[in-house]
Amino acid sequence: MALSSMTGFARRHGVSDPYAWAWEVKSVNGKGLDVRLRLPPGWDAIEAPVRARAAEKLARGSVQAGLTVERSGASTVTVRVNAAVLDAVLSALRELAPRIEAAPPSLDGLLALKGVMEVGEAEENADERRGAEAAAIAGFAEALGALVDMRRHEGAALARVLGARLDEIAALVQRAELTPGRRPEAIRARLAEQVAALLAQSDRFDPDRLHQEAILIATKADIREELDRLATHVAQAQLLIGQGGPVGRRLDFLAQEFNREANTLCAKANDVELTNIGLELKAAVEQFREQVQNVE
Repeated sequence: MALSSMTGFARRHGVSDPYAWAWEVKSVNGKGLDVRLRLPPGWDAIEAPVRARAAEKLARGSVQAGLTVERSGASTVTVRVNAAVLDAVLSALRELAPRIEAAPPSLDGLLALKGVMEVGEAEENADERRGAEAAAIAGFAEALGALVDMRRHEGAALARVLGARLDEIAALVQRAELTPGRRPEAIRARLAEQVAALLAQSDRFDPDRLHQEAILIATKADIREELDRLATHVAQAQLLIGQGGPVGRRLDFLAQEFNREANTLCAKANDVELTNIGLELKAAVEQFREQVQNVE
């Protein structure tokens, strides 16, 4: 399975008479899967199946999906005369005519009375609406597929970048491995020189105690474990990138472990070359960590 990014964009549109629909879907980095939908009023029925499809295809990312719908007959105005109201008005006029002298009512006057004429939009057909909802759901699935393809394309580029960073980290670990100043005997030799200098300046120091402390400090300054753990983390990260899939969380954890070991190496380093390697290592680890934030 290929590595996927969390960044992507897709559009899809279609027609289901008399409806025209269009989806716009985009995703960015997120700690988990967060799907935010923007649906037209009255289209809440498609929310559950749309969310279900997103959960099937995506593991992480902040996803925003917007649907726009237009109905071709929605602008058609319908006019209907309410016969029951009109009959009631005419009946009242007949009853009042013998008692009141007035001109006969005009047609426009009758139609202007409240409730006599009803003006509205063309009613929706239930079957057409259900067909449009099904088409919109299918359209979202297509847009989601295009989004996944784009995220995988971005993921392939990410895999190359992360692989380069891991190669850099491995090379720095190898450089640290070969640095003469990191070996315990070299550390002990430097400490022995410092102990000899102290003894030469004063006879108040206990030589045996100083040598014991020097050996203890030399042991603590050894970075053998840090180098071994860094090499193990590199191998594990390379394996995860090769496997692909939603491995972003595990790579993020490894990035934290890389940083921990790099900090310890810098803290233990008592050699200029090893310190410089540690600083380069921290920079490479930070670049690796930044790119991992984009991995699903």
